[in-house]
Amino acid sequence: MNPRIYTRLAKRSSLRNAPSPSFEMENHAQPVRLLALRFISGKYQGGEFPLSENKEIIVGRSSDLDMVLVEDMVSRRHARIVCGTQQIVIEDLGSTNGTFVNGEKIKRATLKEGDRVLIGTSILKVVATDPFAPSGPKLPRASETGSAQRATQARTMSGSIDEIPLPDLLQLFGTSKKSGVLVVRSEGDVGKIYMRKGMVYFASINDVEDIPALKSIYRVLTWDHGSFDLEPPEDRAMPGEINAGVTEILMEGLRQIDELNAIRHRIPDLDAHLEVAVPLRPALRDLGPVELDVLQLAINHGVFSAVLNKSSLTDLETAQMVARLVQSGYLRTE
Repeated sequence: MNPRIYTRLAKRSSLRNAPSPSFEMENHAQPVRLLALRFISGKYQGGEFPLSENKEIIVGRSSDLDMVLVEDMVSRRHARIVCGTQQIVIEDLGSTNGTFVNGEKIKRATLKEGDRVLIGTSILKVVATDPFAPSGPKLPRASETGSAQRATQARTMSGSIDEIPLPDLLQLFGTSKKSGVLVVRSEGDVGKIYMRKGMVYFASINDVEDIPALKSIYRVLTWDHGSFDLEPPEDRAMPGEINAGVTEILMEGLRQIDELNAIRHRIPDLDAHLEVAVPLRPALRDLGPVELDVLQLAINHGVFSAVLNKSSLTDLETAQMVARLVQSGYLRTE
């Protein structure tokens, strides 16, 4: 197993940092910039819906609307998108499950290029389009696929974490109170984050049972390449369940990753072998109980990644202890 705890998270997107404005005209001789809503997750993934200037778009489940999303979590008339000459405005129409922009539930918001919108199980991104490029796949309408679309409603919500960084994805799911198992696949590892009404209650990597849930979550947060699927909730009780909000997980996870990166030069490689220094010159009595525990793990398991997995401390705390034991002459690496 490769925890990959040292990779810095991809930069999080936010409404505050998004480019502006939505429609631009450099001068009267240039064409108006064209934008579209691209489906980057959900059963319509890969489809695009053009945003034409001076147009109003109604989004919902009803077959007579402009943008038809046939799924149970979408209301018959869910949201309205108004494309003006200078801005794009999205408004929730009192939908049952809400409309979200960049992880925040909204009644009305202005959209800019790069913003992400969550409606039902679909995540849409505002993107610029090339008017001279060949047209890509368009959003299918209910009348074109009929019952076949309804049969796909049980499909999982999926996408790429290269496109949607995990912190953004978790924030969307937390704010929209999603339930299910977020399965993330990256470089041969499989992470699972279990959510119940927007709260995280368990996590694992490669189904290894002896790694605590929070430790698993913080490791998965470092992954910035791969794919994800939001699968249906599981009813079974998990050992060592937690009840943590997405915001507190992200804050603590980012802090640990930043501090790990700051001491990276002092930490052994994950596959490094740890041995007690011979002769052992510093006195064991000078070590505290926690340092002795980590030293014992190093003696029993030998490899740094195994010490991280077996330790009851966080990866950050364990790495700090190992670095001190090596620097003080209790351990050596090879």
